[in-house]
Amino acid sequence: MLGPVTSTSADTLIKTNIKIKLTRKLRVGENDGCHSLERSMVKKQTNKLPIHEICPTGEEHCTHLSEVVRLREEVKKLAAQVRTDELTQLYNFRYFNQALSLEMERSRRSGQSVCLIMLDLDHFKFVNDAHGHEAGNIVLSYIANLIKETIRRLDIACRYGGEEFTIILPDTTLKQGIRFANRLRLIIKSSSIKVGEVLMGVEASFGVDVYNRGDRLSENDFVKKVDALLYTAKAEGRNRVCYANNENDTEDQQKSSPIILPQASS
Repeated sequence: MLGPVTSTSADTLIKTNIKIKLTRKLRVGENDGCHSLERSMVKKQTNKLPIHEICPTGEEHCTHLSEVVRLREEVKKLAAQVRTDELTQLYNFRYFNQALSLEMERSRRSGQSVCLIMLDLDHFKFVNDAHGHEAGNIVLSYIANLIKETIRRLDIACRYGGEEFTIILPDTTLKQGIRFANRLRLIIKSSSIKVGEVLMGVEASFGVDVYNRGDRLSENDFVKKVDALLYTAKAEGRNRVCYANNENDTEDQQKSSPIILPQASS
């Protein structure tokens, strides 16, 4: 079985493909020049770099400048697709692993703790079984947007798989991470998601822990630890935040029932 495609190999493949396309353009001799107005617009798009630094042949007067810029934009779009979950537009599992490794290394160097939150939607199977997978996709996209609206700019939200999400919070203590997780839990719980003519309510369970400098945990061990806390929250009644030291956040914790699906009003 072939191993997973890494970000480095994917980026190399993208750049190689674009280099081949650009070489073909140069050989054929297309786009033999660009007007002064187009050249001016292209220069703005490339942050006013000297043309010889942009041109792949290093020429002062590049006759293929517009093609170079277009291909560079294509590289950016393809690179974004490699690390983004198509449905939710959050980062994907591959990027999560890379980001967590980087933040744990930063924590080892700076001494600042990094917090990891894992959350899973409660009774999500009921949505798919009762209303179909399209309804499930709508719910997932809605929750992803709630997460994006709640996190800070430096936080990293990812779709881990299925109805499970992860959030990496750099420079965050356990207490701060628990407070954030509980706030997000309440936001999710109080939201109504419209799917067709039906309003759905959804709840989520959370696992929270932090990595500190000196902790002897690999990235995989850290994820397993937080994932175990998440499933402890599930086992203890759902719709709650469970964190390290076998302690649970008791604020507004009440046993959750299956997702309530009230009939749409006429």
